[in-house]
Amino acid sequence: MIQEAMFYEKRSRAYSVGTVGCNFRCRHCQNWLLSQKAPEEAFLETLSPLQLVLQAKMAGCQSVSWTYNEPTVWYEYTYDGAKLAKEAGLGTSYVTNGYITPEALEQLAPYLDAFSVDIKAFSEEFYRDVCSAKLAHVLEATLLAKQLGIHVEVVNLIIPTRNDSPDELRELSRWVYKNLGPDTPLHFNRFHPQYEMKDLPPTPVKTLDLARSIAIEEGMRFVYVGNVPGHPHENTYCPECGALLIARGFFEVQEYKISPQNTCPKCGEVIPVVGGYVGEE
Repeated sequence: MIQEAMFYEKRSRAYSVGTVGCNFRCRHCQNWLLSQKAPEEAFLETLSPLQLVLQAKMAGCQSVSWTYNEPTVWYEYTYDGAKLAKEAGLGTSYVTNGYITPEALEQLAPYLDAFSVDIKAFSEEFYRDVCSAKLAHVLEATLLAKQLGIHVEVVNLIIPTRNDSPDELRELSRWVYKNLGPDTPLHFNRFHPQYEMKDLPPTPVKTLDLARSIAIEEGMRFVYVGNVPGHPHENTYCPECGALLIARGFFEVQEYKISPQNTCPKCGEVIPVVGGYVGEE
């Protein structure tokens, strides 16, 4: 599948691939039809790492993204594909739950440009009861990815009554600020009732707006609201003067106003863009 890259500090066409399976068992999974399915239950197309890279190039994409399900469950494939993609001049990215060993991440790091990690809550209790996993391992991998020079973005799906308390949102924002830095893109996404949590309502937009306000209070400079089409904070604004820099809609960049020198055209603030802008041909 070809789509706009999910990472908000760059704009390019990503060749996005996935399979089935996951190392988490999240009761709220938004993609459970893939993540909670066994290989024998799915119709899968065989695609070698070399074929993947060739198809991405033929489609005019600038990068390859492993997404839809957890990329670490087919780590060997993604590792081989990332090496070939870099040799072919393509960018590479993981959309991941962050449950990867330090050894595997260090091996992959030379061939991985971006790491979008879903920190599902800032509570070990949540991870134990909802995901059958441990928060500490996710934080360790996220910090290591940053230390290894990989571009990191953090996503938090806010679930009503489960991980939406202002105190928890503030703890998460403080951790990102302290450990990953204020320029790290932080996304608060809307939950929709899925899988084993169909009894809960969608996240109120006011909760997402509150989360964003808390993160900005804690010093974060690029904070987004996701899964709410048309929300103004899908966009990127200058953290210094508030000028609109990137307008987005339906996974498309509609306006791009950052200068070729990666500065705000209004006040001159340096904007930490990764990868640059790929315009329409």
